[in-house]
Amino acid sequence: MKNNTITKLFGRVIRWVDYSSPRKTGLALGGGAVLGAAHIGVLKALEEYEIPIDFIAGTSIGSVIAAFYAFGYSPYEIEEIVLDLDWLDISKLALSKYGILSNKGLGDLIKVELGDVCFNESKIPLAVVATDIYKGEKVVLREGKVIQALMASTSIPGVFEPVLVNDDLLVDGGLVENVPASAVREMGANYVIGVDLTSTHLQTKPENILGVMLNAFDIALKYQTKRQMSDSNILLKLDLSDFSLIDTSQTPRLIEQGYQDASNKFQKELRRTLSSS
Repeated sequence: MKNNTITKLFGRVIRWVDYSSPRKTGLALGGGAVLGAAHIGVLKALEEYEIPIDFIAGTSIGSVIAAFYAFGYSPYEIEEIVLDLDWLDISKLALSKYGILSNKGLGDLIKVELGDVCFNESKIPLAVVATDIYKGEKVVLREGKVIQALMASTSIPGVFEPVLVNDDLLVDGGLVENVPASAVREMGANYVIGVDLTSTHLQTKPENILGVMLNAFDIALKYQTKRQMSDSNILLKLDLSDFSLIDTSQTPRLIEQGYQDASNKFQKELRRTLSSS
């Protein structure tokens, strides 16, 4: 990985609108099931280019990676956790009419790693996007218990049972805002880096009911994200066309792909900025 004056310069460019008006940079991490491992590579590139993050928000798997980063985990520490994960680690059979599975295992993992933390304890201000399945509205969670929020944001409808938060029945936030750029703007960011995992992803033939549901959800995310692309100053559309939504054995390659795509994008943005200055 690079570590030179050019990469450091881009971090300073991102940091300032001009020399008297500091930027407040928000990072919006999108959903995409197992593809979310690519976010770790993006975080590695952000740190290499010394791009500071003032606010962070996530949807679905993006909310999980965002939470670890917000509470001070380095990209390499997050990588160690994710490399050991399998679907069975976060999924349990649900005795519920609302979903096939429960993601209580995810809540258990968060509790072991972070503890039963609240949003106001994070080092970087954090927001988690979920969907109220009864009202059909976006819910941005910034207060209360982080575990409940993450479980709600990652509850793919029909696959995982909804999560009750503050008397609201919540499911995956990708239904309403898959790349949560507006969430970090509402927190105070005036410059947004969005990370899209799904727009270049190609569906594969489903082998079971879980594959059918995930493909259907992935298609919905693509169309939702297309309408939100203009909300980000820099949109990282990661090239994840060769990856599966459910195969955790591809995690190392996903992390590397996220790093390479982010680095290439930052280099192009730096050249463009310097040529126009």
